Amino acid sequence: MATFKRFEEIESWKRARKLTNRVYEVSKQGRHFALKDQVRRACVSIMSNIAEGHDRSGTGEFVQFPATAKSSGAEVRCQLYIAFDHGYVDENEFVELGRTALETQSLIGGLINHLRRSGYKSNKYRAVPADGVRTSRHHD
Repeated sequence: MATFKRFEEIESWKRARKLTNRVYEVSKQGRHFALKDQVRRACVSIMSNIAEGHDRSGTGEFVQFPATAKSSGAEVRCQLYIAFDHGYVDENEFVELGRTALETQSLIGGLINHLRRSGYKSNKYRAVPADGVRTSRHHD
């Protein structure tokens, strides 16, 4: 499996972004403010934890953050049940969002397994060029 130069290259982050955007679309018109806010924050947590883990110091720290992201995926799925049970989302939205959340969790699980097997080192431990500029973290 390839090394990630940027968190935007990680498939589970891309899927979490898709889930987050879809949740924002579906919940845009809702008046159930507390639940809407909670499910949105849980989605954002998935993306953020994958990104933050990517820029941590090594495999151990990197794995910790996607593990938290995966748990946030379960939180999203739980909140979808509440939204469905109270009529805030219809059955099609419930199924679609639940499937995307499960796919996201599965991809995160694959990322965690890859990190544990590979001994992946984050950007912090990559070689720094003689000029001291790590362009791979900022531009590609």
